[in-house]
Amino acid sequence: MFSLDWIYYAISWILLTWHSAWDAIGVSVDAVIGTNWAWILSIIFLVVTVRVILFPVFVKQIKSQRAMQALQPKVKELQEKHKGDRETLQKEMMELYRKEKANPLMGCLPMFLQIPVFLGLFHTLKRLNPDNQGKTLYGWTVEQFNSASNAKLFSAPISGKFGSTAAEMASLGANLTTVKIVAGVLVCIMIATTYLTSRQMILKTGWAEDPQQRMVQRLMLYGIPFSLLISGAIFPIGVIIYWVTNNLFTLGQQQWVLRKFPPLVPPKSGTAGKATAGKTAQPAKVGGLLGRKTAPPAVKAPAAAPKVAGPKPGAKPVNPKKSGGRPAKRQG
Repeated sequence: MFSLDWIYYAISWILLTWHSAWDAIGVSVDAVIGTNWAWILSIIFLVVTVRVILFPVFVKQIKSQRAMQALQPKVKELQEKHKGDRETLQKEMMELYRKEKANPLMGCLPMFLQIPVFLGLFHTLKRLNPDNQGKTLYGWTVEQFNSASNAKLFSAPISGKFGSTAAEMASLGANLTTVKIVAGVLVCIMIATTYLTSRQMILKTGWAEDPQQRMVQRLMLYGIPFSLLISGAIFPIGVIIYWVTNNLFTLGQQQWVLRKFPPLVPPKSGTAGKATAGKTAQPAKVGGLLGRKTAPPAVKAPAAAPKVAGPKPGAKPVNPKKSGGRPAKRQG
């Protein structure tokens, strides 16, 4: 059977390394405002560590998405050409992706690489209980394990969850109501930030024209945040801290990407589309937290020259020199 112990060892090592670093620079191990900041910061910087490691993969993901966007006109041509022949269509599309060096699976790779980290942290934090006998598993010392087991965020243990029982919280010396309030607020923040990251991604790439792909986008935008109402009840508070921090990091990283690699604007259908046929789609200027497109500045039209009325039909031409050059005659 495939063992995940190596993931648990890796997650534990990163957590313990950061905890030692915060302890070394003077972050209090004891609770301040009901919070053991050294352990909370260790979870937050676990996210930073993982995202820095995965940053090159993320850049490749964005470049692959841009390449896929640029290939959409050619993909549509192949779909029209091989309508009804799925086998030939798949071969032609794979050849197109190979020739243009575009990988459709690259868009999901960073998310899949983060799943083992999430599972490892979930398992590690679930073990944090003073009554647990296996305190030295995955490289922990007894002292480190006991310290983490008693670590709290605003008096709620990081191993506690919204669905915890009174008996479980009593063993950790915590009040169940406090745990539910802290966990509930964090779950709401987790749902909101998950929705914002999905919305930002869809605004970045645009809504898909294919009905099936559009359904997947709607599932990501609404389905996943809604599912967190249920799954959030079983997530330890430490895992929710990880999730929220990861979402905030993603929002900032995607905003940077929107400026560095702006999305392509597909040509409009109809008359405008015919006029722009054969031209390469231009990147759109995107700004704001949610990736909204900013309208280009209005260009003022040059001021029109004043119109001069022409002579009426049949009228004699007027010579300005002749009329204005002679002095008026004196009378008397």
